[in-house]
Amino acid sequence: MVTDNRPVELDGFDLKILAIVQRDNQTPHREIGEKINLSVPSVARRLQRLRSAGVIAADRSVLNPDALGSRITIITHVSAESEAIELLDQMKARFEACEQVQQCYYVTGDVDFILIFCTRDMAEYTALTRTLFFAEGNVRSFRTFVAMERVKTTLDIPVASA
Repeated sequence: MVTDNRPVELDGFDLKILAIVQRDNQTPHREIGEKINLSVPSVARRLQRLRSAGVIAADRSVLNPDALGSRITIITHVSAESEAIELLDQMKARFEACEQVQQCYYVTGDVDFILIFCTRDMAEYTALTRTLFFAEGNVRSFRTFVAMERVKTTLDIPVASA
């Protein structure tokens, strides 16, 4: 994983490989090589380097929430009572540890955090608010938005080819 936050040098082949595996990380090396005119061993070496450097952070399957039963997506804005670093770090840690929190952003502006939840129902979300926001403390206020429809959900990053 990249630890110094410096960008990794990427050439045109790397960018093309990233665009392909971001869409489908199970694309065979042979198929990638054919698409971008590289040998299979070269594709394999580049993918290993991209993983080792932390450019590819994870290889995962994206699950369809609807196929797992009724799920709701909830966006929550959270304002902290105190912005003391240790208290904010505690909030970050508990948000990160909550499996229903899909995404957590520490942001600028009128609120301190934006959380994206995926829960079975409102009862599960209500129970989470009691733990995350009331019992654990340092939450001045939170505002809940229930998604009526998931129009687009992705973590894809636009990859420009060189």
